Amino acid sequence: SNILAGIGRGQMEVLDRHIGLRRKMNHFYRELFKDIDGITVFKEPTKDYFSNHWLSCIIVDKTKAGFSREELRLYLEKSNIESRPLWKPMHLQPVFKDAAYYGGVVAESLFTDGLCLPSGSNLTDEDRSRIKTAIGFFINRDQ
Repeated sequence: SNILAGIGRGQMEVLDRHIGLRRKMNHFYRELFKDIDGITVFKEPTKDYFSNHWLSCIIVDKTKAGFSREELRLYLEKSNIESRPLWKPMHLQPVFKDAAYYGGVVAESLFTDGLCLPSGSNLTDEDRSRIKTAIGFFINRDQ
C-alpha cells in the first residue's frame, strides 16, 4: 500500500545508521568473547563479505567452554537479558514430525549449541555494560 511504501522509504533514510549499530554490537561480542575458549561469534568468513549482523549469534562448544548454551541463556535470563536459541530446524517442529527429512546434523547442532544475543540497534552503552558484566560473572563464576 502507499502507506507501507512511505514507511519503507522513510526507513531507507536510516538504514545505514542501523546497520552500523548492528555491526557495532557484533564487534562488541567478538571483543567480549575473543579470549574465551569454546565460544565462536558469527562473523564474515572473509573480507569479501559484508554482513549487516542483524543478529549477533554465538556457538558454545560445551567441552571447551565448560558450560552449555542453555546454561548461559538461563543465566542471562536471570539477569533480565533476553537471548534465545538459534532457530529450531523444520524437521524438529511437531507439524513436520512425520515428514521426510534429508540432511545431516548441522541444523540440529546449531540449534543445540547456538545462541542469539541482544543485537538491537537501540542498545546503549549502559546495556552493553550490563551484558558484559553479566557474561563476565557467568564465565568467572567458579574462579
